[in-house]
Amino acid sequence: MPETSPRALFAARLAQARQLRGLSQRALGDRMGLGKEKGSSRINRYEHQVTAIGFDNLGVLAQILDVPVSYLLATDAPMADAILALSQADEGQRDTLATLIPALVQDPALLSSLKALLQQPKQEQAESMKALGVKT
Repeated sequence: MPETSPRALFAARLAQARQLRGLSQRALGDRMGLGKEKGSSRINRYEHQVTAIGFDNLGVLAQILDVPVSYLLATDAPMADAILALSQADEGQRDTLATLIPALVQDPALLSSLKALLQQPKQEQAESMKALGVKT
């Protein structure tokens, strides 16, 4: 069973975000202003759970990696993916999603129907959306 301590979760998300941005440990440490050698060592220690990160450095890493701090602390991959998607939405979309998510959680049938709709081939999906009155 994978380790789920906050430090282990952070280490996994940090490595994932760094790789998503195409940065080496050295490059990320350098962008943090730690220099190439010291920076590489520090990022390596974070990713291998040798050193805990402070709040200030957590914010700096999130900013450099262009992810929300909450992404780096997410408890699992689906939560991290949802946080990242929400962070990329504009304010109006986030407000709408904040209303929709609880409704979908409370109504499993609605969630299953929406999931089935999204798994249809694009043409069928477009027809189903049109039948619901949704402009695509």
